[in-house]
Amino acid sequence: MDKRKAFTLVELLVVIAIIAILMAILMPALNLVKEQGKRAVCLNNLRQLTLAWILYADENDDKIVNGDAREYTPMYNQGRPFNDSHYNETPWVLKDWPRGNVSVEDQKIAVRGGALFPYAKNVNLYRCPVAYVGEVRTYSVVDAMNCVPHGGVMIKKRMKIKGPGERCVFVDDSGATPMGGWSVEYPENAWWDEPPLRHGNGANWSFADGHSEYWKWKNPETRTFNVNNTSEWKHKVRSGDVDIYRARKAAWGKVPN
Repeated sequence: MDKRKAFTLVELLVVIAIIAILMAILMPALNLVKEQGKRAVCLNNLRQLTLAWILYADENDDKIVNGDAREYTPMYNQGRPFNDSHYNETPWVLKDWPRGNVSVEDQKIAVRGGALFPYAKNVNLYRCPVAYVGEVRTYSVVDAMNCVPHGGVMIKKRMKIKGPGERCVFVDDSGATPMGGWSVEYPENAWWDEPPLRHGNGANWSFADGHSEYWKWKNPETRTFNVNNTSEWKHKVRSGDVDIYRARKAAWGKVPN
């Protein structure tokens, strides 16, 4: 008689166990590749926005686009000193916050109405691929780049930027409520807004010479995400914290020791 052989139950369980082990080994690697792909898209978005930022300055007598989004309303009043004023300046994006009170469509309208949009006419450029549902814009301008002085020097003209390859312009902001600008302390080694942390243990930045790069945070405390941007980091001076010092240097240039 023709006897057909089949897998036993034990053999099937062994095969399933092997497949499960292989999946457990491969999934972290696949997730890493997936994250690296999204990170690359984000870095390209930042490059494109920074090129638009450069074009804006080229066509506006070297003046940097207003990096605020109507957060610092007194700066729009007439009669303020030049280096502390947004009088007659259209924000790079119009007010699109707080996110919970602004619809997705209104956020898109705010992006299209901003001063930078004629130079970067794609709403998707303003959003990181790992953004939350309902977020249209995730990128913020660093305060020093014509946003708010915040204790340091706010630059209004691109020619005033020393070492443009080391001065950041945009950051992939993971703050609780990203405004137009992102802040870090100038006079002290402390965070103001929470550390950006959308990509693994680090963040994407762009710089005034047009390039963008990924920074991996070294301090484990920096990698602790705080959705409410509360006292876990805010205003706490951390002497010797290399992550804060690096962010301060990139944001403000020369900072106090």
